[in-house]
Amino acid sequence: MSGKEQILARIREALRNPAPIPGHHGDGRHTGDESEKGGHADHAAGCGEHASHASGGFSQWLPPVGSDLESQLELFAKNSADLRTEFHRLSDLTELPARLCELARESRWQRVATHGGKLTGPAASALGLPTLHTDGGYAVEELERCDVGITECEALVAQTGSVLITARSAGGRALSVLPPHHVVVATRAQMVPDLPAAYALLRRNYGTDFPSFMSFITGPSRTGDIERILVLGAHGPKRLTVFCG
Repeated sequence: MSGKEQILARIREALRNPAPIPGHHGDGRHTGDESEKGGHADHAAGCGEHASHASGGFSQWLPPVGSDLESQLELFAKNSADLRTEFHRLSDLTELPARLCELARESRWQRVATHGGKLTGPAASALGLPTLHTDGGYAVEELERCDVGITECEALVAQTGSVLITARSAGGRALSVLPPHHVVVATRAQMVPDLPAAYALLRRNYGTDFPSFMSFITGPSRTGDIERILVLGAHGPKRLTVFCG
């Protein structure tokens, strides 16, 4: 058997084993399990009442989160400050264009990258700057020349101060990574209390047809490997801004 045939044989062997569903690594639940397919609605129903902590497993080791939206927003704001995420609460989304224009002036943006979301489209248009849209084909070099990537998200996680994105909600894989400044636009309805609730949200939205890319962004890119000195922007955007209306 040639080297190529060996590699292909290993790939075929791996594909016969179903991958764990996100959020269930190690508990025996896999993409093809009938029990999991029947449980999507139950997981989703528990999100708003913070029932995920009662499910046992790793949830019991996670920090507690308040059950009401206001306490979750406050916790997300606190975690954002600790992580150096710039978090802005809006009274409603009508404020977004003006606040985004103010940020553009302060940051001296020249070129913007975004995608055609319900929130990002109108907001980016209000800037009046050259804009690259990643929904269709685009040159990576053009995206690298943009000052900011403006995306939507799947959820904001109060427990960790994380932003949950997927390739479908954030305009592909590169928009949230290549520009030096990542701006996330979200609504209050997208706030979830904790990580189990975030995984339940993904299962409710996508069933077993998960996007090819899912990521929890917890603060701007950073490293402390060299002499334990914190450096922002090590492997991605050095600045993360979240608007929530």
